[in-house]
Amino acid sequence: MTKKKMSLAQKVNVLRASVMGANDGIISIAGIVIGVAAATNNAYSILISGLSGTLAGMISMCMGEYVSVSTQKDSQKMALISERQRLDDQYQEEFDYVQRKYEDQDIDPKLAKQATKELMDKDALSTVVQERYGFNPKEFTSPYAAAIASFISFPTGSILPMLAVTLAPAEKRIIATAIAVLIALLITGYCAAILSNSNRLKSSIRNAVAGLLTMGVTYIIGQLLAH
Repeated sequence: MTKKKMSLAQKVNVLRASVMGANDGIISIAGIVIGVAAATNNAYSILISGLSGTLAGMISMCMGEYVSVSTQKDSQKMALISERQRLDDQYQEEFDYVQRKYEDQDIDPKLAKQATKELMDKDALSTVVQERYGFNPKEFTSPYAAAIASFISFPTGSILPMLAVTLAPAEKRIIATAIAVLIALLITGYCAAILSNSNRLKSSIRNAVAGLLTMGVTYIIGQLLAH
């Protein structure tokens, strides 16, 4: 039996889960290890806190992605059921809806009507669903693929802050970790912007600022609890 290949959109969604999982791993574990490092110089305590956070985070991210994508998939399936009923009960209204959507894109009314007829004759359900709900009913993202991607990418991202805080000299471990994390967040922010087709610079800076704020807050808390 031939295995069905993932479409480009499905691959992009899995890649998105991977990038966001790695990003969350970097920020979350950086916040934990810097907070602990601010409270104690004990390298073993810092490492254990990072490993514990990684274990909790990878499970949380995995289940979060699974639930999120499953919920989205269920909503899309309900939309399909609703649209099938509409096509059975009010085909002409749905036809007119699609035609208006094309006309709103400055397409000539005659051409819009012709395109609508051809597409509706070929696959009415897919045509209306894509115009009304904005997704392809033939391309559902797998919640399992998204969950596995997050399960792998979160600990992968968490490796960087743990290595930085563990390998750097005790007196420089916090600043070394912050710099390493800042560079990594600029990269993941840039990658996320590519996937979402948004402003690269803005996304990178926003991601870096979020990481710095996280590390800053946990550092302050660690300093307050230091003994």
